[in-house]
Amino acid sequence: MATSLYMHNLLSAYRSRQLTPTILVEQLLERSARHTDHMIWITPPQRERLLERARELEGRGMEGLPLYGVPFAIKDNIDLAGVPTTCACPDFAYTPKTSATVVQKLLDAGAIAMGKTNLDQFATGLNGTRSPYGACRNAFDPDYISGGSSAGSAVAVALGLASFSLGTDTAGSGRVPAAFNNLVGLKPSCGLLSTAGVVPACRSLDSVSIFALSAQDAQEVFAAVQGEDPCDPYSRTPQPHGFDFGYAPRFRFGVPAGKDLNFFGDHEYAQMFDAAVARLESLGGERVELDFAPFLETARLLYGGPWVAERYQAIRSFIDTYPDALFPVTRDITLGGAKPLAADAFAALYRLRELKRECDCIWPQVDCVITPTSGTIFTRAELLAEPVARNTDLGYYTNFMNLLDYAAVAVPAGFRADGLPFGVTLFAPAHQDVPLLHLAERWQLADPAPIGAMETMPPPVETGPAAVPSGQARVAVVGAHLSGLPLNQQLTSRGARLLSETSTAPCYRLYALADGKRPGLIRVAHGGAAIDCEVWELPAAAFGSLVAGIPAPLGIGTVELADGSAVSGFLCEGIGITNASDITRFGGWRAYLRSLQV
Repeated sequence: MATSLYMHNLLSAYRSRQLTPTILVEQLLERSARHTDHMIWITPPQRERLLERARELEGRGMEGLPLYGVPFAIKDNIDLAGVPTTCACPDFAYTPKTSATVVQKLLDAGAIAMGKTNLDQFATGLNGTRSPYGACRNAFDPDYISGGSSAGSAVAVALGLASFSLGTDTAGSGRVPAAFNNLVGLKPSCGLLSTAGVVPACRSLDSVSIFALSAQDAQEVFAAVQGEDPCDPYSRTPQPHGFDFGYAPRFRFGVPAGKDLNFFGDHEYAQMFDAAVARLESLGGERVELDFAPFLETARLLYGGPWVAERYQAIRSFIDTYPDALFPVTRDITLGGAKPLAADAFAALYRLRELKRECDCIWPQVDCVITPTSGTIFTRAELLAEPVARNTDLGYYTNFMNLLDYAAVAVPAGFRADGLPFGVTLFAPAHQDVPLLHLAERWQLADPAPIGAMETMPPPVETGPAAVPSGQARVAVVGAHLSGLPLNQQLTSRGARLLSETSTAPCYRLYALADGKRPGLIRVAHGGAAIDCEVWELPAAAFGSLVAGIPAPLGIGTVELADGSAVSGFLCEGIGITNASDITRFGGWRAYLRSLQV
């Protein structure tokens, strides 16, 4: 029976001693040898190096190594010490002495680097065909494209050669290959994963991406590698993500208006996208239709504007000296970056700023947006016949993301009748990576379809601590701050969101204060009851001003809820119930107010 490569399953097998890293390496070497026709590797798995790493880990043990023995693949524009970095251009190759920051963090966490994967040369392309090492083939049908540029990284995970892999994503290269190979593809907020030790495509836009079998696995990897890096001037500290719409029972999501959707004649993809929208609604989402025109105009800036000059700048000295070393289509695209003037760059920056303001106007209305990851998939023959036009089609829903500084996660969303996968992308503003992963996790667990070519989704597991704190505070309210009542705007004006309608533990009494406008909640040792309440969440920075405005005898204390959990909540000082009416029998403030109207 094949070893499960889901990280939780793998680590459980190690703990129970049903598996060792050495045994796993031997299995993966054998499995990799069966897939040489997929053109996955540039530097394939090397037996002696991998067995040495396995023995090293076995000598250390699992303590303190959260990714102990977890195999991963590395896109070959990311450095691994002692192994050539080629960017799919043999004449460019060099052998780094140190690993990229993200790779070193993974190694320090106990992961096993299997090898370096094939890519569209210099990470220029979304299709996986632009490599002298061969066109990487789709894991489900080798006649179809794998998606790029992180082609081999995605196919390695889909075919069970690694638990996860690293790619890069400037225009969609961490999402399109995920969709075409039925994987989760996380494109983190730019700067949260260091690009030190990564050969740039567009340095100001590049993001290291993660391919995984599940959103849970992607979150574990993200937690291990995120963080500001002094060696990368574009890196930044993760910010609190705020309201976690991914775990919320109710949330709002945007959908492009019908006029803006493009499936390039693929009717099955169109039908599956409609089903995906319905599925998100079934998870508690409220659909909001959006004018997507500003996003699509932003996408056209990436290759139709001066940002291609960044691709030229990244390899300027090499391409000027060795232009014939590049694939013709890669060379033509890159050399096009030598043509724009500095004035063109400023004009495009001005337009981008205008478009970002238009696009950002959606965020007060929605928590996230869903789109197809790609409108269709092409055969390798179709792609090679019109390489630029078809590649442009592939970026229709992806090219705007980093220009607008958004985070995104691609998730599997079904299969066409011919067995090829379809995927959707969920995106939100920068630093919303964790809520996006939580929503992707719920999405997958709602329909645990087969993943890649190897496994079926396992049941949910306990995950480690969140990669980024929420920056939110929770408060239980029992009176005029309840939904629809006069003081509720004190919460909503501070960005608060309703999390749940529940009740307290049965150890409280409720009083109508002497002014008749407010209730007082008192905890008692005997004779208590459960009192209806709501739990709201608001930014911690706004919590202080809410508390400061609470008049005596009310205040904020700790309230125990019916499920045994405890949150901050409105309580009353004992002196406040002098001349107050005990209304505990009503079970809540709303019921008491209704009784007054009878």
